[in-house]
Amino acid sequence: MKGKVSLVVSDLSGGGSVRAFLLAQVLKKIDYEVEIVGFLFGQELYAIPPVGIPVVAIDGKNYPEFFTSAKKLWQKLDGDIIYAVKPKPTSFGVCLLHKLASRRPLLLDMDDWELSWHGGFEWKYRANLKQFGRDILKKNGALRFPDHPLYLQWMESLVSRANGITIDTQFLQDRFGGVYLPNGKDTAMFDPEKYNPEVSRERYGLAKYRVLMFPGAPRPHKGVEDVLIALDQLNQQDLKLVIVGGSPYDDYDQQLIQKWGRWIIKLPKCPVEIMPEVVAAAHIVVVPQRDNVIARAQFPLKLTDGMAMAKPVLSTRVGDIPEILAETGYLVDPSCPQQIAAQIQLIFADVEQARERGRKARERCLEKYSLEAMASTLSELISRL
Repeated sequence: MKGKVSLVVSDLSGGGSVRAFLLAQVLKKIDYEVEIVGFLFGQELYAIPPVGIPVVAIDGKNYPEFFTSAKKLWQKLDGDIIYAVKPKPTSFGVCLLHKLASRRPLLLDMDDWELSWHGGFEWKYRANLKQFGRDILKKNGALRFPDHPLYLQWMESLVSRANGITIDTQFLQDRFGGVYLPNGKDTAMFDPEKYNPEVSRERYGLAKYRVLMFPGAPRPHKGVEDVLIALDQLNQQDLKLVIVGGSPYDDYDQQLIQKWGRWIIKLPKCPVEIMPEVVAAAHIVVVPQRDNVIARAQFPLKLTDGMAMAKPVLSTRVGDIPEILAETGYLVDPSCPQQIAAQIQLIFADVEQARERGRKARERCLEKYSLEAMASTLSELISRL
């Protein structure tokens, strides 16, 4: 072993843990011992960690109790390298203080622009003195939340204090610099040769359907509604949108089911080791991102789910997606259900062309978005620390 890396996650009940699990797999590839340490602000883990990746969860609290939680997390940071996931007070902030005390090298990973969730460039804290007092002093005051956008702004101004930065989109690189480390995939695990699509469809109750799959948590910017509107337009009963896992954040899944339930089949979240078998059941993987600042700052993991499994990927011309897929996928304009409907018909009308694009997508994934490709980049960065 080359040493130990402590990966620090702001909230293990939130989506950032998925990126942390991926980084842990990459670090193991380059012979580091890895432990994930993070706060848990929700009831349960957002995602099931890969086998062999230890996870330590510390109860997340609001200020002032947060300082006690932070102290507990601090005591768990025994890695030779500390690697914070997201520039939040609950990850990067605690790690910066730890760096000052321990002098251990600190890496920062960004897979999102955190302020984009709060209005991006437009967001300002505009409270008057009275409101500021309420936000600080009331039990549920806004500024008692450790990752309030005001604190996120402060953290962004300190990003350069990290010894190295990894990012996964051109948007983030333009804004913060850093080394490009995409949302890759374990292509040995996600290997279509190991799975029979017909058997997978039978196992998950999908044998009667042509399956469009969205393997993740629907949120408004992810454009799932556009696929459902397209299915309304096509009105073919054997077409189904299969959502895997669903959203832990709110009742958005239920809103979709209430309006478009006849097109939706929902499968429960599952360990990453089971996901290739689930994705094998798809005829098409859909990644219909809408064009807003949240989406432009992201590298959707669902792209490499589909690419690694040699599936035709139907996505939108948003952010880095055209560059990621190159000529191996099917692209439409964002927020355009009519184009989605047309592409669905095109894919099923020419299945052989779709299979060929899927094969090319896997080749591209092996070359650019495998764990091995990520490991090479990360190894080089760490060697410079």
